[in-house]
Amino acid sequence: MPDLSAFPMTKKWPASHPERLQLYSLPTPNGVKVAIMLEEAGLPYEPHLVSFDSADQTSPEFLSLNPNNKIPAIIDPNGPDGAPLPLFESGAILLYLAEKTGKCLPADAPGRYETIQWLMFQMGGIGPMFGQLGFFTKFAGKDYEDKRPRERYAAEAKRLLAVLDQRLAGRNWIMGDAYTIADIAIFPWVNTLNTFYGAGELVGIAGYTNVMRVLEAFLARPAVQLGMQVPHRE
Repeated sequence: MPDLSAFPMTKKWPASHPERLQLYSLPTPNGVKVAIMLEEAGLPYEPHLVSFDSADQTSPEFLSLNPNNKIPAIIDPNGPDGAPLPLFESGAILLYLAEKTGKCLPADAPGRYETIQWLMFQMGGIGPMFGQLGFFTKFAGKDYEDKRPRERYAAEAKRLLAVLDQRLAGRNWIMGDAYTIADIAIFPWVNTLNTFYGAGELVGIAGYTNVMRVLEAFLARPAVQLGMQVPHRE
């Protein structure tokens, strides 16, 4: 049985199944990426809810694993060379899990790097821009008389959606017929922009027909439907 006692995280979030990968998360766009990947790969895991309402992400235990105090984070008790591996940043975790399981990442070098390219497109563009637009649309826009910040992020969200829509023309997924971690990274953000943030009309999301087509296929996947509910909110 793996011993995870060296990790302070396991004091605040005890592991009932220390032999399984430990997931510390919340069902946000970044959080569900990892749960979806775990469901797609069929890798046993134990989820732990990191409550923002209780400021769990700023607790000493959480900061001991992720000093950047963001979800998700993992501890894999069966990491490289059999040693436990703690890891944060959703993109890094997706890449690690894909390489660990041999799922959702092309085996050939060109395909692998092209997939990583689109993963970085989400990490550096879609995530930050959609998140800022969501902030000004759903949460604090009414507190700012100056509408230029929201307009700036709306314009950039439209640009990114156009890039994505063009990429998906004639393709089932971002990499063509292969469903990859690029899709797992991007489409939770597209879905959240349209639903939770309520910014779909603002950016004219219905006009990006390829994006909406692939989003529908993504949301129909059983692993996506399961992963989007993990960890379960009490």
